[in-house]
Amino acid sequence: MKNIIKSSILILSMLASTLIFAQDNKANNIDNSNIALQGYSPVSYLDLGIAQKGVKEHKSEYNKVIYYFTSAEQKATFDGNPKKYLPQYGGFCAFGVYAGAKFRPDPNKFIVKGGKYFLYLYNLELDAQQLWLAENNHGKLVSTANKNWKKLKKTYN
Repeated sequence: MKNIIKSSILILSMLASTLIFAQDNKANNIDNSNIALQGYSPVSYLDLGIAQKGVKEHKSEYNKVIYYFTSAEQKATFDGNPKKYLPQYGGFCAFGVYAGAKFRPDPNKFIVKGGKYFLYLYNLELDAQQLWLAENNHGKLVSTANKNWKKLKKTYN
């Protein structure tokens, strides 16, 4: 009987951790290695206003998601306040979230505003950053995107 209880507890623990991990995959734009932002540094976006590719020698894990940085100093900055440096909408395209969908952004297309950074899809047919800027109403777009994100972060792409 004790073995059955122990086995049941172990199985439930494994199931719970799998569900928690699955939630991370839904709410974060990560690759199969759990690397966020396609390896770009969240500190570079917010503190420097530029997109810089991080390196694996300077990485941190926060909520099972891995972030890369350009230097040990950036890593320390992130580690001191990780929530400040998390991308909006889990790193998905802000305009896509505003429109009700999740799209992988181009890591070089972003806006920093109000102490946060927003990433955007860019390809030959669509420049979501320009669509966002053309609306000329950041507050309204963010408000709608925030409402949509409450549902979208629980769904797969």
